[in-house]
Amino acid sequence: MTRLDIFADPVCPWSLIGKLELDRALESRPDHPFAVSWHPFRLNPQIAAEGVDRIAHLKATMGADGAEAMRLLVEQSAAMGLTLNPAEREPNTLDAHRLMHWAGLEQAQSRVMSGLMRAHWQEARDIADHAELGAIAAQAGMDRDMVLRLLASDADRDEVNTRELHARERGITVCPTFIVADAHAVTGAQPAKLWQNVVDEIAAQG
Repeated sequence: MTRLDIFADPVCPWSLIGKLELDRALESRPDHPFAVSWHPFRLNPQIAAEGVDRIAHLKATMGADGAEAMRLLVEQSAAMGLTLNPAEREPNTLDAHRLMHWAGLEQAQSRVMSGLMRAHWQEARDIADHAELGAIAAQAGMDRDMVLRLLASDADRDEVNTRELHARERGITVCPTFIVADAHAVTGAQPAKLWQNVVDEIAAQG
């Protein structure tokens, strides 16, 4: 197997598009060699625990460019068959990444990331809310009660923060970033065709 490490955030629009494109590519190559592992990389780690208004946040961080970015995201998502209905508040995603950390222990990361993105981008749900995270975990096959108990504690909070800091120290600055075979970095939302070509090249070398 070939490692594919993905540094992403469920509330990052280009992480959403990047995952959709990757999923499409891997579905077209069912014998792909990738062992996918998701890693924490918060788009906005400074956001308050209670979150902030999404529109106000876009204006504060991107100014007028925020509206244009959202327009492009809506258009690109629609072209891929995805209708967006994003949450009204931009959440702090530390607890979402804690859930992703635990999902990694149960080989459920991709299912959980899909659930987090669907909840935030299509169902207007607050993925900082522990009840919502418990429901997403259960839908991915995890133990809801165990997840809720862990979320109510400080379990692995430092671990997630340390992993994110390590990523930044390695020079990762873009969300999403894909690392192929611990050697080749691919940044941003890439088209499915690129991933199909990568899979085909790996297969030809093997």
